[in-house]
Amino acid sequence: MKDYPELRFGAGLADRPEHWPVSASEVVHETGRVISVRRDTIEPPGGTPFVRDVVVHPGAVGVVALDENNRMLLVRQYRHPVGHKLLEAPAGLLDVQGEQYRLGAERELWEETATKAADWRILVDAFTSPGLTDEAVRIFLARDLSPAEEAFERVAEEADMETVWAPLIDVVAAALAGQLQNPILIMGALATWTALNGPGFETLRPADSPWPAKDR
Repeated sequence: MKDYPELRFGAGLADRPEHWPVSASEVVHETGRVISVRRDTIEPPGGTPFVRDVVVHPGAVGVVALDENNRMLLVRQYRHPVGHKLLEAPAGLLDVQGEQYRLGAERELWEETATKAADWRILVDAFTSPGLTDEAVRIFLARDLSPAEEAFERVAEEADMETVWAPLIDVVAAALAGQLQNPILIMGALATWTALNGPGFETLRPADSPWPAKDR
């Protein structure tokens, strides 16, 4: 086996920010809704310039809402682009100007499930498709759940959204069996299972920790 360098936690095992010069940039498509498409000409160090299209996205938050019996609160929502009704963790866009990330997660949990939580921590941060879009997602763990006093009036594909409970162990098993396909749900469930059966929830980052991918 080739002797590649070995990285360890706390010693190089981390993504690093890097920005290659852009000699030209233009918005080639503007939807007026969630996304736009930007075309950049990139100048790599010592290399030949190349062009890439970037889907510009506001980012998103997701919530693993876990009760005292280690059940996850899920919603089943129609997703037109993939032609499925997907089981998902509550999630949504960071489309409120200046809204703190945790508050966005609290809002989404309330809007989609009429639930609130007293204990919030960060599970994982991720780029959803870094070769195509700048979309970043932060997934929170929410515990100490209780019903909200008011419900949100849902519209469009959210109007008939179903809310269900599922044991975390079954969510993990279904994800590994290929029966669940929403990435926020999968990442969140696996991260929750790892923390629960490993170092524990107390080792997770505080809910208001910096998010370099979005705070740049």
